[in-house]
Amino acid sequence: MFWRIGRLFRGFLGLFISGIENANPEALMEAARQEFRTKITQYNLALAKMAGVAERLKGQVKAKADRAQELERRILANHRAGNMDLAGTLARELQELKADLTTDTHELKETEEAYDANLRQAKLVQREFEDKVRRLEKQLSQVKIKEAQAEAAGALSNVAFKVGDLGDTMKTVEEVLQKRYEVSAGKARVAKDMVDMDAVQEKENERKALEQVALAEFLASQGIQTTPAAEQTPATAKEIGPER
Repeated sequence: MFWRIGRLFRGFLGLFISGIENANPEALMEAARQEFRTKITQYNLALAKMAGVAERLKGQVKAKADRAQELERRILANHRAGNMDLAGTLARELQELKADLTTDTHELKETEEAYDANLRQAKLVQREFEDKVRRLEKQLSQVKIKEAQAEAAGALSNVAFKVGDLGDTMKTVEEVLQKRYEVSAGKARVAKDMVDMDAVQEKENERKALEQVALAEFLASQGIQTTPAAEQTPATAKEIGPER
């Protein structure tokens, strides 16, 4: 019985978690990013240790190579000086040193190759993860667009109406606008009819006459004689063709 209850509990818990996952894909993506960051950090730490081993081997190889050159010089110097025993001892030491140098050089090469291979693998995995994230983000965007379209379509289908259902409302709007137009047109006509156009024309003629008088007085003060407009004869236009 307890086993069956536990199985039901696990089932309900799984359904609950699945529902949360389906409702929050962004949270799943962020969790995947965090998990990848943790793993890549651990991988980088391992790479750093490998790089440290490679650097230590480089130091050993360089130091032993320098020691080997020094031993070669001492061996030659003691051989020339006749110190054969010391030269033999140094030669034996040089032999062992070169064996160690060969081993270290081989290990350094293998370490460098392993480091380069793991580094390329890490970069490849990171690029693949970034590409997958971009694909998922694009897919998530498309899903959201389709969900929005479906939601809009569902909302429209729930509000089933026809244009004919709005007939009374549209008719009321039309009547209101017609009444407002008639009232405005009537006011405009009344305002137009109340304007005395003869009086307006008289005032316009009077204004023009006063302007001409003012102009004549100004010209007279400047010593300029004016000719009445009625006495001015228009200039004759030159006719094209031979004179008669």
